[in-house]
Amino acid sequence: MPIGRTFSAALSGIDAHLVEIEVNISGKSASPAGGAESIVSIVGLPDAAIRESRDRVRSALESAGFGYPKGTTIVNLAPADLRKEGAGFDLGIALGMLAASGMISRENLASAGVIGELSLNGEIRPVRGALPIGAMLSEIPGIVRILVPEENVCEAALAAARPIVYPVKHLADAVRLLNENAGTPYHASLPEYLARTAANAPDFADVKGQVRAKRALEIAAAGGHHILMIGSPGCGKTMLATRLPGILPPMTRQEMLETSRIHSVLGLLSGSGKIMNSRPFRSPHHTASDIGIIGGGRDPRPGEISLAHNGVLFLDELPEFKRNVLEVLRQPLESGSIAVSRAAGSCVFPARFMLCAAMNPCPCGRGEPELGCTCSIMERQRYLKKISGPILDRIDLHIELRQLSPDELLRAPDGEPSEAIRRRVIAARAWQQARLSGSGILCNAQMTGRQLQKFCRLSPAGESLLRQAVVRFKLSPRAYDRILKVARTIADLAGSERIEDRHLMEAVSCRKSGLDA
Repeated sequence: MPIGRTFSAALSGIDAHLVEIEVNISGKSASPAGGAESIVSIVGLPDAAIRESRDRVRSALESAGFGYPKGTTIVNLAPADLRKEGAGFDLGIALGMLAASGMISRENLASAGVIGELSLNGEIRPVRGALPIGAMLSEIPGIVRILVPEENVCEAALAAARPIVYPVKHLADAVRLLNENAGTPYHASLPEYLARTAANAPDFADVKGQVRAKRALEIAAAGGHHILMIGSPGCGKTMLATRLPGILPPMTRQEMLETSRIHSVLGLLSGSGKIMNSRPFRSPHHTASDIGIIGGGRDPRPGEISLAHNGVLFLDELPEFKRNVLEVLRQPLESGSIAVSRAAGSCVFPARFMLCAAMNPCPCGRGEPELGCTCSIMERQRYLKKISGPILDRIDLHIELRQLSPDELLRAPDGEPSEAIRRRVIAARAWQQARLSGSGILCNAQMTGRQLQKFCRLSPAGESLLRQAVVRFKLSPRAYDRILKVARTIADLAGSERIEDRHLMEAVSCRKSGLDA
């Protein structure tokens, strides 16, 4: 009994799992009218989108001139205990039917990986998750070619371990490629994408004043530290935050593929067809739910913190976020990942991001009586208590921004360009990578307690200074460690092997704010 067989993949979280598509066509079934009818049964835990594929496949096959098999067709998606969802199995099912009917080479199809959604006229539409699917299928020894929609070919080819990815635009193209055993795999050069930079990125040179805030952002970028900016509306918090990705180091190959993998499974790469070559900047609205921020759902998917992986998560109007939304950030701020457990399964999503948060100093936003603030002490305390101590404790830098004077507003921006700041950040990161080589840690913010003891030794005067800061500001042991990490970053920016007293003093000043007093 001839069986059409090919390979595809199912997504679970951000991982792709191998799925074997088997198609068997048996004897004709009699219809009430006396003719033969087609009965198609799809088994193997398919969702509604896959069950509906029988109608899309029928129309695509007939439109392409291949006809639809008569009799009983059984489509099996193995393994049977793995849940499958989405329309990405359309092309594999259609080709399996053609192979079972003897219209295409069964041997060639059995050595192919196939993904793609079919339109009613046989065109092949893009699917989400092509990057992890392409990477997984290319590691299967028996697969010699991977057929993907034309819009997905770049991401799949860049992630593939071997040059075996072929773009297909129409069902007829896929049949021709398999029957003729021909075609040229798509060539994608990853170094070319690594060399590219985002065009027209916001520049720090456009920002007027706020020298201290710019310095704090440079320190944050150099060490991978979280930062909170406190200032009245319009003083430049959002403007500064949007420029933070532009001073971060270029993404490594591994970071680029990790970040693109997350965006791919959510279908955010299909429009461009290319993987991400610049660090992400995510700015969710304060009305976002906890699932929207950390991920989850019935079938767990990544949230905003995972979309910001290897980039920046900007939370504007921090106290306006629901308290439960902020509290779920505790784990990823420490571990760089988030574990999501649901009835359908458990997933661990990467979430190594830089948190950049912004808030007003009080409910009215003005902050000072001379600026027109009318908030009472009770109103201020109630406003500040919207952010819990454990969350504030995990943010390394607390910076207060002031209102610009009329002279500063009228003067043309004279700030340092982002490229000059970025060069210093890259140099500081190089020091850190050399120091932390072999540990799997990329920046100072990720250092462990043992590494703090080894690389963050202080002079007697520095120890005395830090002891006074702990007592005066009632700092926790976590805050103590974070001040040491920031001081180490400041020393790296200065090109110093040792943490000097001035470096420690600047680190303490970057921690002190109205929230800590």
